Amino acid sequence: MQSKNENLDNSAVISVKDFAKALKLEIEYEGRGEIVLQSISVSRPGLQLTGYFKHFDHKRVQVIGNAEYEYIRSAPKITMNENLENLFSRDIPCMIFARGLAVPENLRKYAEKYNCPLLRSKMVTTTLINEITIYQNDLLAPTEVVHGVLVDVFGVGILIKGRSGVGKSEIALELVNRGHRLVADDSVVLKNKNDQIFGKSPEKIRYFMEIRGIGIINVQQMFGPGAIRPEKTVDIIAELSPWAEGNTYDRIGYEENYEDVLGINKLKIVVPVSPGRNIPVVLETAARKYRLKQAGYDASADLMKAVFGEQEVK
Repeated sequence: MQSKNENLDNSAVISVKDFAKALKLEIEYEGRGEIVLQSISVSRPGLQLTGYFKHFDHKRVQVIGNAEYEYIRSAPKITMNENLENLFSRDIPCMIFARGLAVPENLRKYAEKYNCPLLRSKMVTTTLINEITIYQNDLLAPTEVVHGVLVDVFGVGILIKGRSGVGKSEIALELVNRGHRLVADDSVVLKNKNDQIFGKSPEKIRYFMEIRGIGIINVQQMFGPGAIRPEKTVDIIAELSPWAEGNTYDRIGYEENYEDVLGINKLKIVVPVSPGRNIPVVLETAARKYRLKQAGYDASADLMKAVFGEQEVK
């Protein structure tokens, strides 16, 4: 059975109450009780109120601002009623009135006839549309859940992966102790928003960590609000691998490896783990190297140039 908030095939079903709570809306009429969101875009149905429905996308949330509101009130009733019925019969997700505008009775009649939720907001129309777009963009973004730990190290998001028992949580705990921030432990929700990969924790286990031998700890309560972050872009994937004699590990880093995450290639490093290796320091160094490379400096390329000369490197 699918959750009411589950993202499936770029659509989501959310209750009217949850939708209203998330966007600080007042429910005028709950209607069918749920809203099907299939588009991040929002419409102001000005043309539709005049009877023009060509290219109309019924999947979009409909927002009524001052202009639409005054037209509904001033247009001939017979014509307006025909256009309103045409609009609501197309099974729109919901209609929201901006600026705290009251819902006209003739419009309410057709919303109730077709069981369409009606909501109100005190926000001005442009601000309301922006808020809805941001909310839908997050809700409808392609999503996957991975086993791992996400930390913010010097402003670089590092997704630590590896088999169970390799020490991911303990390494993240040491990074937090060194002043970095935890985003998610054990389960990381990844979203592709505008071709950027963001990670966060499932809400029910947010900021909790399992440390073998100790049990469950709450990082926010133990280390304070500066030790956590609700969401972070994923910049590096660090795969922790137990050291195996005979395996070849990258010692120069001149050629980079990548892993596909929701259609986006993310830099991947394989970090061998063995007794005595200070993995938190290794990950701090990886973050610093990443930031330097973003700024235009690559130590590996600099070394190759010094050893082989600029012509040979090219």
